[in-house]
Amino acid sequence: MNGDNGTSTQAPQLRALLFTDLCDSLILVERIGDSAAAELFQQHDRLVLTLQQQWNGQQIDRSDGLFLLFERAIDGLGFALDYQRELKALGQAQKLELRARAGLHVGEVLTWENSAEAVKAGAKSVEVEGLAKPMAARLMMLARPGQILLSAVAESLTHRATSTLGERAERLVWKSHGRWRFKGIPATQEVYEVGEIGAAPLRMPRGSTKARRDIPLWRQPAALAAEALVLATVVVGGWLLLRPAPAIAFAERDWVVVGEVRNLTDERLLDDSLDQAFRISLGQSRHVNVLSDIKVRETLALMRKPDGSLLDRQTAIEVAMRDGARAVIMPSVLEINGKLRVTVEVIDPANGNTVYSHSADGRGLESVLTSADQVVAALRDDLGEAMEDISRDSAPLPKVATPSIDALHAYAKGLAAMSTQDFDSALMFFKQAATVDPGFAFAYVGMMRIRYGQGHLEEARSLFNTANGLQDRLTPRERLYLQAWGSQFAGAAMPAVAEQWRMLTELYPDDYAGHMNYSSALYVMGKYDAALAAARPLLLAQNPQKGLAQNFVGRIHLAVADVGEAQRMFKETAAMDRGASDVWWALSLAAAKDYPASEEIFARRPLRGPGEQIERSSALVDQGRFVEANELIERAQSQCSEVVEVCRVLDVIALHQRRLTGNPTPKESYAAILDLWLKKAEQQDAASRRESVLFILATAYHAVRAGHSGAVRARSGVLKGLVQKDDEPRASQLWALVQGVLDVEDGRPESAVKSLEPFVHGDELYQVHVVLHDAYEALGDKAGQKKQRDWLDQQRGRAYAEEISSYVLQSLNLDDARRLQSSDTQRVAAL
Repeated sequence: MNGDNGTSTQAPQLRALLFTDLCDSLILVERIGDSAAAELFQQHDRLVLTLQQQWNGQQIDRSDGLFLLFERAIDGLGFALDYQRELKALGQAQKLELRARAGLHVGEVLTWENSAEAVKAGAKSVEVEGLAKPMAARLMMLARPGQILLSAVAESLTHRATSTLGERAERLVWKSHGRWRFKGIPATQEVYEVGEIGAAPLRMPRGSTKARRDIPLWRQPAALAAEALVLATVVVGGWLLLRPAPAIAFAERDWVVVGEVRNLTDERLLDDSLDQAFRISLGQSRHVNVLSDIKVRETLALMRKPDGSLLDRQTAIEVAMRDGARAVIMPSVLEINGKLRVTVEVIDPANGNTVYSHSADGRGLESVLTSADQVVAALRDDLGEAMEDISRDSAPLPKVATPSIDALHAYAKGLAAMSTQDFDSALMFFKQAATVDPGFAFAYVGMMRIRYGQGHLEEARSLFNTANGLQDRLTPRERLYLQAWGSQFAGAAMPAVAEQWRMLTELYPDDYAGHMNYSSALYVMGKYDAALAAARPLLLAQNPQKGLAQNFVGRIHLAVADVGEAQRMFKETAAMDRGASDVWWALSLAAAKDYPASEEIFARRPLRGPGEQIERSSALVDQGRFVEANELIERAQSQCSEVVEVCRVLDVIALHQRRLTGNPTPKESYAAILDLWLKKAEQQDAASRRESVLFILATAYHAVRAGHSGAVRARSGVLKGLVQKDDEPRASQLWALVQGVLDVEDGRPESAVKSLEPFVHGDELYQVHVVLHDAYEALGDKAGQKKQRDWLDQQRGRAYAEEISSYVLQSLNLDDARRLQSSDTQRVAAL
């Protein structure tokens, strides 16, 4: 403010504000000299004037950069794009690199014209003030050279109007750089970048003292987490105590969808102006969260709506239902008795009923924005009472592509059933979703996931093929998800499968299924620390299947010997879903040798399925209750007929537990199992064959541990060929275990040590240390034995949690854990 008494506008004006800065201009002058620089800047000014006229811009200020106002946001973007391109061409003609940074924002500003005397004295002809001005300037300063940054409001308005740019719109790329905090701007702002393909940097802006990223707590360095938590507690507590009551009774997570303006007049110009007024006014509110245009477009794509679809009443209601928005706000304008009436309705998406409406009348087009402000102000005052009539059951629906809201509801119920491990109900809901919408790809994916987990690999592959055949119904994210599953069904080695899932999580950090599968792949490979890090996003409150994820993360904690944390997670999850978590809670207690507490949990309910029977029998083996364990497994074995991949595991475990009871196991039993599955493996598809190879090698290890090395030696060439052909890390380790036992048996324990020690780097199988112990015992190395005994005793959790071919080694692990207790543990047990 300069105190000049020029002519001021009577009300704030909605304008697009563009700031640009010519990068390294002082260095440029030093490099080419004052004379050449003056000529270059004259050419630059002529360029700016031409573009200003082309895009209807009003230049407010210039120095090394520009400050311009535009009536429409798309004009400001058009100027910025042309300015970047023409500036580059100007530099190339002069054999210089000319680049500028730009920031575009839309908001209300006050403008006034300075008097002639003030202009003559050096003042600008037009002054501009308002919060939108520093916001646009901060965006420009944040940008890298050659980068155009936009606020969320500017992105919304320009993205919707790119058709006015003609063919150039098809060459534009858009990217969100997340939320930022700007000095002097009270609320966090989402920052977007736009540019032409091949020209836009598409890089994260560099923060400064005036702008920094608003990074979620879980992504900040661990060293700052505790301090940030304390600070957040103090700030939030103080705010809760001191804040004034909000004008709108929206909860912190309540969102609204703003529909398209229903324009019942002949004035088409009112469409954009009124729409902008509503969105900006509501979007800048502290109390209302407006679903952004980019989110709305994503949801419309999942609904298979064509590009450019209008957000009419019914469509807006469905978008709200899918995204969990609490209400729909529908503005309209119509002409009554020579007046323009602006109306806003608040709609409950659960039933489509209007729970609140307010109108304001005015004369002439200039009255529309004022009327819009009036109805929004009334909305802020009255919405608290109106919202009491809207239900709070507004959880977002899954982000998957189907035009049928009924199919999507069935799919959501299927996911909810999966989270409590009620797989029969989940299958029923997924089948219903596919019945309602036969082209719903992810309904088949839901069924596939269940059948794959249950061991029905052939059926799972068929369901995958059905889903994968619906490529035209898939979003890019869904295609990438199925691509990762495709690599798994193609029999790719687990490291390659893990990379596919990692790529999905890198591109779509909010994809919980991707994080789950990536972490699971690492877990199966024994890379437990990496699996734990990859699984952290699964524990966020936003994950709709957090219970299922927490059970999985608890097993990782068990595998890394963090038994206390594993128990906490299993106990917490068991209280929520009463699924498999209580069984794993019991196993974690057994791993800590709290057998009475473990038995108490097992006594609460009957075992469900062969998986739980295997786990229960292992806990009995851990306690030396071999007869009970054997009876349980033989009963499960006699009842197993549905899934051969699970039944075969029971066959091997039954042989092991029969031996523990003192009954010999004939070598023909192991030989028969090996021959049967070696033959089947030759006929299986790649995915099934990979699972069979792990089972065959684990069975071979069981055989040599049972004293039937002859059955394995006779087939060593075929078994070794499996390992070389599949290039699976776990397969190589299993074969090394078999060879280690044979080396000890042949009187070459030093060879066993030499071959197994390289596997000891954190992701080794529990049995690696068992065989190393036996090799050191054969060598008479007491220190080596003690080292292995201590490790085995410290890693009892891994003995339970380690996953190899449906836990085929679990019972053997627990028998060895009991047999090879460290001397310290034995002394404590004797007291």
